[in-house]
Amino acid sequence: MGWWENWVVPRITEVACGSRELRPWRERTCAGLHGRVLELGFGSGHNTGLYPAAVTSVSAVEPSDVGWELSAQRRARSKIPIERTGLDGQALTSADAAFDSALSTFTLCTIPDAVAALREVRRVLVPGGTIHFLEHGLAPDDGVARWQRRLEPAQRAFSGGCHLTRDIPDLLAAAGFEVLDLAEQYLPGPKAARPWSYGYLGRAVAAGSAPR
Repeated sequence: MGWWENWVVPRITEVACGSRELRPWRERTCAGLHGRVLELGFGSGHNTGLYPAAVTSVSAVEPSDVGWELSAQRRARSKIPIERTGLDGQALTSADAAFDSALSTFTLCTIPDAVAALREVRRVLVPGGTIHFLEHGLAPDDGVARWQRRLEPAQRAFSGGCHLTRDIPDLLAAAGFEVLDLAEQYLPGPKAARPWSYGYLGRAVAAGSAPR
Protein backbone atom coordinates (compact mmCIF):
# COMPACT_ATOMS: atom_id res chain seq x y z
CA MET A 1 0.00 0.00 0.00
CA GLY A 2 1.13 3.55 -0.69
CA TRP A 3 1.55 6.52 1.62
CA TRP A 4 -2.07 7.67 1.22
CA GLU A 5 -3.56 4.28 2.10
CA ASN A 6 -1.06 3.63 4.89
CA TRP A 7 -1.20 6.95 6.70
CA VAL A 8 -4.21 9.00 5.58
CA VAL A 9 -7.06 6.53 4.95
CA PRO A 10 -7.02 5.09 8.53
CA ARG A 11 -7.37 8.62 9.92
CA ILE A 12 -10.21 9.47 7.53
CA THR A 13 -11.94 6.23 8.53
CA GLU A 14 -11.44 7.01 12.22
CA VAL A 15 -13.47 10.22 11.78
CA ALA A 16 -16.00 9.05 9.18
CA CYS A 17 -16.96 5.88 11.06
CA GLY A 18 -16.74 7.31 14.55
CA SER A 19 -19.69 9.69 14.62
CA ARG A 20 -21.93 9.77 17.69
CA GLU A 21 -24.96 9.16 15.45
CA LEU A 22 -23.63 5.72 14.52
CA ARG A 23 -23.21 4.53 18.10
CA PRO A 24 -26.82 3.19 18.47
CA TRP A 25 -26.35 1.24 15.24
CA ARG A 26 -23.12 -0.24 16.55
CA GLU A 27 -24.83 -1.17 19.82
CA ARG A 28 -27.58 -3.00 17.93
CA THR A 29 -24.98 -4.82 15.84
CA CYS A 30 -22.98 -5.97 18.88
CA ALA A 31 -26.05 -7.18 20.78
CA GLY A 32 -26.00 -10.97 21.11
CA LEU A 33 -22.27 -11.45 20.55
CA HIS A 34 -20.88 -14.03 22.95
CA GLY A 35 -17.87 -16.13 23.78
CA ARG A 36 -14.82 -15.84 21.57
CA VAL A 37 -15.43 -13.11 18.99
CA LEU A 38 -13.61 -12.53 15.71
CA GLU A 39 -13.81 -8.89 14.62
CA LEU A 40 -13.12 -8.45 10.93
CA GLY A 41 -11.64 -5.02 10.19
CA PHE A 42 -11.17 -3.80 13.75
CA GLY A 43 -10.01 -0.37 12.58
CA SER A 44 -9.50 2.10 15.41
CA GLY A 45 -11.75 0.15 17.77
CA HIS A 46 -15.04 2.01 17.67
CA ASN A 47 -16.88 -1.11 18.88
CA THR A 48 -14.87 -1.46 22.08
CA GLY A 49 -17.05 -0.68 25.06
CA LEU A 50 -20.10 -2.02 23.21
CA TYR A 51 -19.37 -5.75 23.46
CA PRO A 52 -21.91 -7.57 25.67
CA ALA A 53 -20.80 -9.07 28.98
CA ALA A 54 -21.12 -12.55 27.43
CA VAL A 55 -18.08 -11.85 25.23
CA THR A 56 -14.96 -13.44 26.72
CA SER A 57 -12.33 -12.32 24.18
CA VAL A 58 -11.97 -10.44 20.90
CA SER A 59 -9.54 -11.40 18.15
CA ALA A 60 -9.07 -8.43 15.84
CA VAL A 61 -8.17 -8.71 12.17
CA GLU A 62 -6.71 -5.33 11.18
CA PRO A 63 -4.28 -4.80 8.29
CA SER A 64 -3.39 -1.20 9.14
CA ASP A 65 -0.69 -0.55 11.74
CA VAL A 66 -1.90 3.06 11.97
CA GLY A 67 -5.47 1.92 12.58
CA TRP A 68 -4.25 -0.44 15.30
CA GLU A 69 -2.25 2.35 16.94
CA LEU A 70 -5.29 4.65 16.84
CA SER A 71 -7.21 2.03 18.82
CA ALA A 72 -4.65 1.85 21.65
CA GLN A 73 -6.53 3.95 24.20
CA ARG A 74 -9.83 2.21 23.51
CA ARG A 75 -8.19 -1.19 23.87
CA ALA A 76 -6.54 -0.14 27.12
CA ARG A 77 -9.94 0.79 28.57
CA SER A 78 -11.60 -2.45 27.49
CA LYS A 79 -12.52 -4.93 30.20
CA ILE A 80 -12.51 -7.67 27.56
CA PRO A 81 -9.11 -8.90 26.30
CA ILE A 82 -8.43 -7.86 22.71
CA GLU A 83 -5.60 -9.29 20.61
CA ARG A 84 -4.58 -8.66 17.03
CA THR A 85 -4.78 -11.79 14.95
CA GLY A 86 -3.78 -11.65 11.30
CA LEU A 87 -3.76 -8.86 8.74
CA ASP A 88 -5.86 -10.27 5.94
CA GLY A 89 -9.53 -11.21 6.26
CA GLN A 90 -9.27 -13.22 3.04
CA ALA A 91 -6.73 -15.62 4.64
CA LEU A 92 -7.40 -15.93 8.36
CA THR A 93 -4.71 -17.54 10.47
CA SER A 94 -7.17 -19.05 12.98
CA ALA A 95 -8.13 -22.72 13.15
CA ASP A 96 -11.49 -24.07 12.06
CA ALA A 97 -14.34 -23.51 14.55
CA ALA A 98 -12.20 -21.19 16.70
CA PHE A 99 -14.89 -18.56 17.38
CA ASP A 100 -18.42 -18.42 18.75
CA SER A 101 -19.39 -15.16 17.00
CA ALA A 102 -18.01 -12.75 14.43
CA LEU A 103 -18.41 -9.03 13.89
CA SER A 104 -17.96 -6.85 10.82
CA THR A 105 -18.69 -3.12 10.78
CA PHE A 106 -17.95 -1.02 7.69
CA THR A 107 -15.42 -3.57 6.48
CA LEU A 108 -16.91 -5.58 3.61
CA CYS A 109 -16.93 -2.48 1.40
CA THR A 110 -13.12 -2.43 1.32
CA ILE A 111 -11.89 -6.04 1.34
CA PRO A 112 -10.89 -6.84 -2.26
CA ASP A 113 -12.59 -10.26 -2.26
CA ALA A 114 -15.40 -9.94 0.27
CA VAL A 115 -16.84 -13.36 -0.53
CA ALA A 116 -13.49 -15.03 0.15
CA ALA A 117 -13.28 -13.21 3.49
CA LEU A 118 -16.80 -14.27 4.45
CA ARG A 119 -16.02 -17.88 3.55
CA GLU A 120 -13.05 -17.66 5.90
CA VAL A 121 -15.32 -16.28 8.63
CA ARG A 122 -17.70 -19.20 8.08
CA ARG A 123 -14.76 -21.60 8.38
CA VAL A 124 -13.57 -20.25 11.73
CA LEU A 125 -17.04 -20.05 13.32
CA VAL A 126 -18.33 -22.95 15.39
CA PRO A 127 -21.41 -24.70 13.94
CA GLY A 128 -24.31 -22.33 14.47
CA GLY A 129 -22.02 -19.36 15.15
CA THR A 130 -23.33 -16.07 13.80
CA ILE A 131 -21.74 -13.10 12.09
CA HIS A 132 -23.13 -9.72 13.12
CA PHE A 133 -22.74 -7.02 10.50
CA LEU A 134 -23.22 -3.29 9.96
CA GLU A 135 -22.21 -2.28 6.46
CA HIS A 136 -22.96 0.32 3.81
CA GLY A 137 -23.64 -0.56 0.20
CA LEU A 138 -25.96 -0.53 -2.78
CA ALA A 139 -29.05 1.62 -2.30
CA PRO A 140 -32.45 0.48 -3.62
CA ASP A 141 -33.30 3.90 -5.07
CA ASP A 142 -32.36 4.14 -8.74
CA GLY A 143 -31.25 7.75 -8.51
CA VAL A 144 -28.95 7.09 -5.55
CA ALA A 145 -27.62 3.90 -7.13
CA ARG A 146 -26.72 5.81 -10.32
CA TRP A 147 -24.70 8.26 -8.27
CA GLN A 148 -23.04 5.37 -6.44
CA ARG A 149 -21.88 3.89 -9.74
CA ARG A 150 -20.59 7.27 -10.92
CA LEU A 151 -18.74 8.01 -7.70
CA GLU A 152 -17.35 4.54 -7.03
CA PRO A 153 -14.10 4.84 -9.05
CA ALA A 154 -13.10 8.01 -7.18
CA GLN A 155 -14.29 6.53 -3.88
CA ARG A 156 -12.11 3.46 -4.34
CA ALA A 157 -9.07 5.58 -5.22
CA PHE A 158 -9.57 8.04 -2.36
CA SER A 159 -10.73 5.65 0.37
CA GLY A 160 -8.48 2.63 0.17
CA GLY A 161 -10.61 0.55 -2.19
CA CYS A 162 -14.00 1.24 -0.57
CA HIS A 163 -16.90 0.21 -2.83
CA LEU A 164 -20.29 1.94 -2.83
CA THR A 165 -22.28 -0.64 -4.77
CA ARG A 166 -21.82 -3.92 -2.91
CA ASP A 167 -25.01 -5.80 -2.09
CA ILE A 168 -24.27 -7.14 1.38
CA PRO A 169 -27.00 -9.84 1.57
CA ASP A 170 -25.89 -11.15 -1.84
CA LEU A 171 -22.27 -11.35 -0.65
CA LEU A 172 -23.31 -13.28 2.46
CA ALA A 173 -25.39 -15.71 0.40
CA ALA A 174 -22.52 -16.25 -2.05
CA ALA A 175 -20.28 -17.16 0.90
CA GLY A 176 -22.72 -19.77 2.22
CA PHE A 177 -24.50 -17.72 4.89
CA GLU A 178 -28.21 -17.40 5.56
CA VAL A 179 -29.36 -14.00 6.81
CA LEU A 180 -31.38 -14.38 10.01
CA ASP A 181 -32.53 -10.81 10.43
CA LEU A 182 -31.86 -7.65 8.46
CA ALA A 183 -32.61 -3.95 8.77
CA GLU A 184 -31.98 -1.72 5.78
CA GLN A 185 -32.18 2.07 5.71
CA TYR A 186 -30.12 5.18 5.20
CA LEU A 187 -27.76 5.86 8.07
CA PRO A 188 -27.94 9.21 9.89
CA GLY A 189 -26.69 12.17 7.88
CA PRO A 190 -27.67 14.71 5.22
CA LYS A 191 -29.54 13.64 2.11
CA ALA A 192 -26.54 14.55 -0.03
CA ALA A 193 -24.59 11.78 1.72
CA ARG A 194 -26.96 9.02 0.60
CA PRO A 195 -24.56 7.45 -1.94
CA TRP A 196 -22.31 6.65 1.05
CA SER A 197 -24.90 5.88 3.69
CA TYR A 198 -27.29 3.09 2.73
CA GLY A 199 -26.94 0.72 5.67
CA TYR A 200 -27.40 -3.01 6.22
CA LEU A 201 -27.60 -4.25 9.82
CA GLY A 202 -28.21 -7.88 10.75
CA ARG A 203 -27.00 -11.37 11.61
CA ALA A 204 -26.26 -14.41 9.49
CA VAL A 205 -25.45 -18.06 10.10
CA ALA A 206 -23.96 -20.76 7.88
CA ALA A 207 -26.74 -21.97 5.61
CA GLY A 208 -28.45 -25.04 7.02
CA SER A 209 -27.22 -24.43 10.58
CA ALA A 210 -29.30 -23.58 13.60
CA PRO A 211 -27.98 -20.42 15.29
CA ARG A 212 -26.48 -20.76 18.76
